[in-house]
Parts: sequence; C-alpha cells; structure tokens
Amino acid sequence: MQLHIFYFSIINPFMHMQSSRTTTISIAIALAVAIAAACAASAVQAQSSGGAKPAAKPTASQPEAVKPAPGTVTPAVTPAATPASSQKLVLAQSSVGFVSRQMGVPVQGKFTRFEVQSNFDPKKPETSKVSLTIDLTSADIGNPETEVELKKPGWFDSTKRPQANFVSTAIKSAGAGKFEVEGQLTIKGANQRVVVPLVVTQTGDMTQANGSFQIKRIDFKIGDGEWNDVSIVANEVQVNFKLTLTGVVKL
Repeated sequence: MQLHIFYFSIINPFMHMQSSRTTTISIAIALAVAIAAACAASAVQAQSSGGAKPAAKPTASQPEAVKPAPGTVTPAVTPAATPASSQKLVLAQSSVGFVSRQMGVPVQGKFTRFEVQSNFDPKKPETSKVSLTIDLTSADIGNPETEVELKKPGWFDSTKRPQANFVSTAIKSAGAGKFEVEGQLTIKGANQRVVVPLVVTQTGDMTQANGSFQIKRIDFKIGDGEWNDVSIVANEVQVNFKLTLTGVVKL
C-alpha cells in the first residue's frame, strides 16, 4: 500500500514531465528511500508490539463492519422463525365427545368443530408439544333446544367464550404405543391441570391417538346456578377423543 502511495505521489507526476537523466536518478533515489522507510516502519512496529502480528485486514468473504452514523437507530435482529409442523389433523376421521349423567341417565354429546396443533415425536415424546382447540358453539347432543340452552351463561357461555383449549406441558412414554400427556385445560376462563392417557396406533401414513379423561364440571362453572345440584346433573363428565393425524414419524 505504501509503495502504491509513493508511486502515485512521486513517480506518476514525473511520467508526464520531460524525461531526463537527472529526473530518472531522482525518481530512483526517491523510490529507494520510500522502500527503506516502509521497511524501517514495519520493523519498529513489530519490535514495539513484542513480535505480535498486525490485525488481519478484512477479506472479500469477511467485509469490514460499517459503523452507523451518529444518531442512527440500529434495528433489532429478528430470530429465524421456527418451521411449522407438517402434522395435520384428518377431521373426517377424528372425534371429540363427552358423556354426562342427568338423573343417573347417560347423556352423550360431541363437538363437530375443533383444531389440533401437533408437533409429536413418539420417539422423543419429551420434546413434543400438542394443543387442542374446541369450538364450544358446535356442541351437538341431538336436541336443538338443549343445544341452545348450552350456549347460555349458566352452561358453556359460548357467546362470550366460544373456545375451550388444552395445551400440553409435558409428554412422556408409558410403554409401547402408550403415552401420558399432562397439560392445562381452559373452559370459561377457568384453568385446571389434567393428565390424559394416550394410546397411539399407526396404519400407513395415518397416526391415531385415542384417549379419555374425566373432568368435574363445577370446576369450570359448567351448569352454574340452579344446576349446581350434582344429584340432578352429575359433576363428573367423561371426555373421549380420537385424533387422526398425518405427518407423524413412525413409532
């Protein structure tokens, strides 16, 4: 770099001047002095730094960082988004139902609309995550008048709170094709911890997860007010589900 500077500052101007013997000698002397000065400067720098090598200059693959101008706000770096799971719910082959008892008589119902977000690895269940969202307005018990009643504040209050949600917090193996899913269930703004035993089977590219668990409706204020009497409508409600997914790795 120093040789280039001396070339352009000393030699080049003389290239446009009239050539002469004296000029040629002067250029040679100037060039020799420049080379000597550069060598001396390098030796002094090496001696003062204890022999340490000067910092490497940026290369084409490692460009020098450009400092922002004073007062410039540097934007925050956004982390790369996590790829979405390729596991998909096959709704036509899935179901979420419930069984309650009124005056000792079983009353069965189901939800016709629900969604599943799944990132389930049966070989590494501890790293898995699943969630279930149920549209409470889709409750079907085969009686239109009762279904209208279920939407009212004393029951699901689904006009104001149309969704029930389950989000897993831990998944562990419980034997061949069996798992235990722990999570938080939210209905009408009330949260309860539930543990769901799960049986997983596979046929072709389809994975089916079957399970059931019991909740107490009073914990979620379902059947509030005059319906709090558990001798009329039992407190215990059995929830049964069958979820069919594609994209799950083999057991």
